[in-house]
Amino acid sequence: MMKPMLVLLVALLAASAGPAGAQVDKTDCPPSASYSRELFAKAEQQARDRGFLWRIERGGRVSYLFGSMHVGKAGWMSPGPSVRSALGQVDALALEVDMTSAEAQQQLQQLAGLAPREIPQPLRQRLERLWVAECLPLAQLNNGPVELQAVTLMALMGRRQGFDPSYASELMLTMAARAGGLPVLSLESVRSQLDLFLAADDAEASETVAQALEQLEKPETRVMQEKLAVAWAHSELDVLASYQAWCDCVHTDRERADMKKLLDDRNPGLADGIERLHASGQRVFAAVGALHMTGQTALPRLLAARGFAVERVF
Repeated sequence: MMKPMLVLLVALLAASAGPAGAQVDKTDCPPSASYSRELFAKAEQQARDRGFLWRIERGGRVSYLFGSMHVGKAGWMSPGPSVRSALGQVDALALEVDMTSAEAQQQLQQLAGLAPREIPQPLRQRLERLWVAECLPLAQLNNGPVELQAVTLMALMGRRQGFDPSYASELMLTMAARAGGLPVLSLESVRSQLDLFLAADDAEASETVAQALEQLEKPETRVMQEKLAVAWAHSELDVLASYQAWCDCVHTDRERADMKKLLDDRNPGLADGIERLHASGQRVFAAVGALHMTGQTALPRLLAARGFAVERVF
């Protein structure tokens, strides 16, 4: 399941913490993400429009809505021509949460101070095995909520296939916005994203970890993540619209409730934030996870209901 932007930075923190040590064969480690002039030059050479872009207009003012992806490939780190053009016509970039802000990073660092949840020892051992297999430092499992660490593994599981949170489209857009002098704004708060998955008690934490590990231990899960990312890269909205039919991740009442909480329940608030920024006089480029563009409460549908003229660009 595609997770909130909060997990994006947590995954980056985990990925940048260094190798796990002698507990794992380094030759089996996923490639480490890095930024360089050569990477961006190569990405620029193969830049094309990826994802989903809508032009939204109301009150004689044009803004844009973009369906983003929370993982990406190194070759995707340059905006395509339509995205670059849209960024050149707006006054601000709006993300679910600007994870580069000092406030967001400070709140994330405070996660380590939260009281840890107790989970059964066999479950803890399964988590440790997968953590070490991803070449992450074992000591870091003691930093922050264990349920968040399990979700972090979900975000990192595609690195061997080249899909890394370090190359997420939100980071690409943030770098492009900063280079163009655009302010980067948040549609949600770190606190609201934290509330999406932090457990209320030990039992809920154990259920979250068990659910994540069950997905991670199935080879099909990596295939599903790759299918999702490739569909995003080829702008195949119909594939994303049928995500719950093929993801093999929505079977139980808990999983259905989680999906609703992550997507449908957040969409009205996200639409409100976009509408508020546009109504304030700003032309905004709003980038939100691509799965928020599907279903009965899809953001393009909600914005159209608020009086926007909505037109798909690509």
